[in-house]
Amino acid sequence: MLIYNAEIHTMDSRGSIENGWLEVEDGKIKALGEGSPAAVPEDSIDACGGLLLPGFIDAHTHLGIIEDGLDFEGDDCNESTDPFTPQMRAIDGINPFDRCFEEARMRGITAAASSPGSANACGGEIAAIKTYGRRIDDMLIRNCGIKFALGENPKNVYNGREETPVTRMAITALIREGLYKARRYVHDMDSYYSDSENYDPPEYDIKCEALMPLLDRKIKAFFHCHRADDICTAMRISKEFNLDPVIIHGTEGYKIADILAEENIPVICGPLMCDRCKPEMRGLELKNASVLHESGVKTAICTDHTVIPIQYLPLSAQAAVKGGLSLDDAIMTITAYPAEILGISDSTGTISEGKDADLQLYAKGCNPLDLMSEPLLVMIDGNVCRREI
Repeated sequence: MLIYNAEIHTMDSRGSIENGWLEVEDGKIKALGEGSPAAVPEDSIDACGGLLLPGFIDAHTHLGIIEDGLDFEGDDCNESTDPFTPQMRAIDGINPFDRCFEEARMRGITAAASSPGSANACGGEIAAIKTYGRRIDDMLIRNCGIKFALGENPKNVYNGREETPVTRMAITALIREGLYKARRYVHDMDSYYSDSENYDPPEYDIKCEALMPLLDRKIKAFFHCHRADDICTAMRISKEFNLDPVIIHGTEGYKIADILAEENIPVICGPLMCDRCKPEMRGLELKNASVLHESGVKTAICTDHTVIPIQYLPLSAQAAVKGGLSLDDAIMTITAYPAEILGISDSTGTISEGKDADLQLYAKGCNPLDLMSEPLLVMIDGNVCRREI
């Protein structure tokens, strides 16, 4: 398939191609260029000067793991019977038939990170997925990290039961204990593999096994935290165990934006269009994403679906524009930047040869973040999910 006569925003170093064309083959972007293509096959799409973008990416959601229209029956987000559960995998709780997947792709959202919740000090493994498909295994891009949570959520869940953790100290101690055990487990495994005659393998521990890729920096540590002091705690833990950290929410990130920039730690901001529903969110400001970006922090914007329905991801980015972010930078926070933060930029997030054909097309002159905007065309892995042209 060929899309031509398009204003292509690649969202990479090449910037925009004013009058361009793009060829899709076998679910990938085969080629793109400027001007008119050499030939126009029958199945080609005339973009009529419209805006061609990579699909939007929501860097933090609970898509499919908290199902729409259901209560406990469809909520598989928090295994809150144990405050430390790195062995839980979001992919095992996601229902791809949840109606919100369709709502996402109809608004041009082609990928999302679906995460365990924040009831536990450690909630489990985050899955970066496409929003098109019937079997989650086929939709998986990669398991991109382990979810940790600092602050009020674990405190509130376990305080009601009079179980640990009920303080920030205890939350951090649980995380530290789990990571230390995993580090020792790795050491014992290495000793066994290097000298099996003199060392026995450690007894199998599923929690330690789940944390091994984290300690090897093959996946990232995603820390749910709102307050600036909790963000600093995440930094402290990451330094102790040489983790590759990402801050989720980062509501008070603007208070320490210079520190985050110095430490080169990315932030996934959101939700933005919500009330200050708990004490640790009383510092919520629309300027957060703008301040972080201007300070040199790699910043993505999220909905935290189901907190904000995922189809309002572009509107959330527009809210950040109201807070001071430029329109072009706001689009980057829901395309290229989340792909980089999630570790999936080799396949999606920008328009370039060899990447997945995750694309969306808007009418000429349209602001893709506007509430009333709708894509004329949405493709995921080359599959046409929506076509109005």
